[in-house]
Amino acid sequence: MAQTTVDLTRTVQRLRALSDPTRLEIIALLKPGEQCVCELTSALDAAQSRLSFHLKVLKDAGLVTDRRDGRWVYYTLAQDAVEEVATFLTDAPSSGWRKAARCCG
Repeated sequence: MAQTTVDLTRTVQRLRALSDPTRLEIIALLKPGEQCVCELTSALDAAQSRLSFHLKVLKDAGLVTDRRDGRWVYYTLAQDAVEEVATFLTDAPSSGWRKAARCCG
C-alpha cells in the first residue's frame, strides 16, 4: 500500500495519539460502540478535564467523532481511521519509505 506524504503525516499523528495508555483505554471502551462522556469518565475514574484533553487528542487525530445530544456529548470510534492505522501496521512495506543507509556492504 503506497501512501502519500499527507497520508503518512496523518498516520504519524494517529500513532502519536495512540501512544498514551489512557487514550488506548478510551479506544478500547469505544470499541463496542458509542459512549457518553459521563460513561467514559466513570469507567476511567478520571477527572473530566483530563478526559477532555485525551478525547481532544483522539478527535484531532481523526480517531474518534462526537455528537452532542442536549447537554451530553457522545463519542464513537472513527472506524475508517482505525482501519487505516491497522492497515498501515499490517501492510506497510518492509523496506519503509526512506532508503536506509547501508552500514555494511
